[in-house]
Amino acid sequence: MSKKSNEAMEKRKTEGKLFADTPEWMIRGMIAKTLVGRFNRSWSINLPKKIILEKLIFGSFGKSWIEPPINVAVGKNISIGDGCYLNFNTVLLDDYKITIEDNVMFGPNVTIVTTGHPIYPEYRATGAMYCAPVTIKKGAWLCSNVTVLPGITIGENSVIGSGSVVTKDIPANVVAMGTPCKVIREIGEHDKIYYYKDRKYEDGKLE
Repeated sequence: MSKKSNEAMEKRKTEGKLFADTPEWMIRGMIAKTLVGRFNRSWSINLPKKIILEKLIFGSFGKSWIEPPINVAVGKNISIGDGCYLNFNTVLLDDYKITIEDNVMFGPNVTIVTTGHPIYPEYRATGAMYCAPVTIKKGAWLCSNVTVLPGITIGENSVIGSGSVVTKDIPANVVAMGTPCKVIREIGEHDKIYYYKDRKYEDGKLE
């Protein structure tokens, strides 16, 4: 693609058109990766340092917890709400907006991708790419090794099984899994009684 200003490329991105990196965008990415590197080397017990770095990296960050290491593209395109827990090796490819609402859980090795490239090789060789936002609604749980592709919304409280690749929107209050990820069942009364296979909650609640 021909070289254009950062503003022009940002406009193309928001319109869903192909765009290319600009020097300004690459500098922003380098700054984010430097901050993330410091965050990943910080001990969790050093809370003041950890909290400061979290505030510097993301666009917005609520009262949540991230287990390092984490990797981001830019950082400032990521919004994380309250009560979230992101386990080890989270990858947030945030060339465009990633919204993680309240009380979301990630298992280890979850990857969220907002960027893709053309299939046709000659177009791909130009460095062209496209973006679409990803939203993880409140209360969702993405188990270990889940990958979420561009443009996806995962509904409230839904659970995505380990190893899934999410290629289409997932509705609220369901269990979904597989490659590609598909809805298996709704979350219901059974889940109020059993927390894992035949293991019951004591007196129907967590003691």
